[in-house]
Amino acid sequence: MAGGAAFELSADEIVRAAVEILYEQGLDAVSMRTVAARLGVSPVPLYSRVGNKEALLDAVADTVLVDVAPDRALGERWPEYTARWASTLRDRLVTIPDIRRLLSLRRSPFVPAATVLVAILRDEGGFGGRAAVEAVQLLSWAVIGYAVLESGAEPRPRRTAPDPTSVSRAQADHLFELHVRYLVEGLERDR
Repeated sequence: MAGGAAFELSADEIVRAAVEILYEQGLDAVSMRTVAARLGVSPVPLYSRVGNKEALLDAVADTVLVDVAPDRALGERWPEYTARWASTLRDRLVTIPDIRRLLSLRRSPFVPAATVLVAILRDEGGFGGRAAVEAVQLLSWAVIGYAVLESGAEPRPRRTAPDPTSVSRAQADHLFELHVRYLVEGLERDR
């Protein structure tokens, strides 16, 4: 794509190219220049379609989490859905390279997924609006914490003494399920 073809690029095409680069090479490789090179154009038209690099990264974060909220199973109660929602979010987050750096407090890629859970907590869980939002924030932060720790984990040398900070994938899964269960039970008790 060169010359006039660059002006036919949509923001979605630009963001898709950035997401491909993220998954292939990591967050450091995502720049207006690398995205433009992937698309075979000058970086100039990218700015008019997506804004600056921060806007591009916001769009990338939104894209990688756009459909993360699972569909609700028929007859599924809010506590079970909430636990499944958290597991689904964790499963997605751990697949995203450099997730800790891609997400930040100013970015809100969780809004679509969070909106689904807030509505369920309000409509069926009996939570007030503020309590539902706080519950989703609490769950989101817990899930993000697990995902960040897991994504940066490297195998540690084997020690002879027990190391409470080192866990296997199976132990991490168990601890995550236990953590979410405790959160949901606490939310159910306090609502």
